[in-house]
Amino acid sequence: MAGQPPKKTQPAPVASATPGGLDGTDLAILAALVEDGRMTNAALAARVGVAESTCTYRVRALRQSGVIESINARLNLAALGHPINAIIKVRLGSHSRDLVRALYDNLVKVPGALSVLHMAGDDDFLLHVAVASPEKLRDLILEHVTVHPVVRQTETQLVFEVRDGCGVLKQ
Repeated sequence: MAGQPPKKTQPAPVASATPGGLDGTDLAILAALVEDGRMTNAALAARVGVAESTCTYRVRALRQSGVIESINARLNLAALGHPINAIIKVRLGSHSRDLVRALYDNLVKVPGALSVLHMAGDDDFLLHVAVASPEKLRDLILEHVTVHPVVRQTETQLVFEVRDGCGVLKQ
């Protein structure tokens, strides 16, 4: 049509045998970063067997695409004065979308919350917390969880030990 700029076309994505269009180099970079997120680009490139410029480009692309969301420090919770881990199961009395969202927003802000999972099944939320003492655990539940009118019931389970699983990159 006259007067309209030509449409720009994007190249078709390259088919890949791995999910998300990642190739073996991308997966090797991800596995190395999961193992040691502080690794320098030079060390990462050497480990994966690619040029440093290629490695920089790949890591940047993995970040921009959202595959790499963040790289975090692993903390020794006991050394920080929070040796007690617990899972708090939360069951709701109402499942109004607004109430559930409001509770979720509040649970992630609970002091000592390590992760909050919104679940299907008997329990609606699992709240993984780290606290200094059994009394602090009790207070956390009473002051930050059961105070919400939508919460019908909680059940607390102590965690003896936490280990990482092999993750999705190991087959």
